Amino acid sequence: MARIVMKFGGTSMAGIERIRNVAARVKRETDKGNQVAVVVSAMAGETDRLVNFCREASALYDPREYDVVVSAGEQVTSGLLAIALQEIGVPARSWLGWQLPIHTSDAFAKARIRTVDTHALDAALAGGEVAVIPGFQGVAENGRVTTLGRGGSDTSAVAVAAAMKAERCDIYTDVDGVYTTDPRIVPRARKLKQVTYEEMLELASVGAKVLQTRSVGLAMKEGVRVQVLSSFGDGPDADTLPGTMIVGEEEITQVERQLITGIAHDKNEAKITLTSVPDRPGAVASIFAPLADAGINVDMIIQNIAHSYGVAAASTDVTFTVPSTDLARSLDVLGNAQATIGFEKLVHDTKVAKISVVGVGMRSHAGVASTMFTTLGARGINVLAISTSEIKVSVLIDEDETELAVRVLHSAYGLDAQAA
Repeated sequence: MARIVMKFGGTSMAGIERIRNVAARVKRETDKGNQVAVVVSAMAGETDRLVNFCREASALYDPREYDVVVSAGEQVTSGLLAIALQEIGVPARSWLGWQLPIHTSDAFAKARIRTVDTHALDAALAGGEVAVIPGFQGVAENGRVTTLGRGGSDTSAVAVAAAMKAERCDIYTDVDGVYTTDPRIVPRARKLKQVTYEEMLELASVGAKVLQTRSVGLAMKEGVRVQVLSSFGDGPDADTLPGTMIVGEEEITQVERQLITGIAHDKNEAKITLTSVPDRPGAVASIFAPLADAGINVDMIIQNIAHSYGVAAASTDVTFTVPSTDLARSLDVLGNAQATIGFEKLVHDTKVAKISVVGVGMRSHAGVASTMFTTLGARGINVLAISTSEIKVSVLIDEDETELAVRVLHSAYGLDAQAA
């Protein structure tokens, strides 16, 4: 007997028929003798609908009441799935975030999980009952409902799996695993059997949409084995189709790891350039401190070599990227700080994309960046900015060249699947 957490996303819960399909899949797991907790998202599109209601009610809505409203979507699906399970003979009940409880911080609309109380959950599982838990929600110390931010249901599932010491956390989505890149761009992309936590964390942070970044970070911290599966397989063998396991590096079975695991792209980037920034100590801090205070994450940063002309003081241009959704706020923050920073002009560009190659094999192999730059250069693709980590190289390019860049890099690193 194993303990399993099964998490189903919004498309899996979009309507009664799909909820019945989820119930049947959960029953097949309990029929194996496993103890099962299920974490569910709201129906596809429901959270957006509820968010819009809040915005229509007031542009300056109270975030505490916002959490009450938007958490309702998961409350509905958890109750419906419990009913569907009971209908096919599986003992089940829903447990809302405040009933377990799932304790969080009081940062409403973006709370972080502190602890998950499993006393009631353990008793229910031991009694043969399936626990259906709404993702995305918890309870603050003062007893108010909180939500974890968009995509928080994945984080809920991993937190529950860690607390109940589950053998694994199965996350069912509309894709059947993690691929070397987006199969819609590269039809010969390959599904990966295993990916390390670090690789998945990097892929998620640079544009891969399979898993939410916070959930991967939590899985790595707590050592939760995560499996990505599709909830749309048909037939009796659907549950036996392999997904992708997200595990620690020590669990990877290949004798020689592939150099590059995957290539991700992200068009949610905006480039900002401040011209003629005074070249003096503290100048860069005066740019990024107000952005940090506004909660805006800065990614790639380039500072040109300082130049002085005649008796004029030395100055430099500073270029960096922010999420495109934060561009307007970034321009406002920087505009208000112009006198302090001392820049001449503020230039921005939203027609850019970030392309990233990720793989733990980079640690022991040279030439990854060289291959990337040579390949892009051969196809006339200009690199606007660069950032790196121990297992990732990212470049900023013109948005119109995104698909071409992904395809040529996928081939350059030998990731194309063999033709059938």
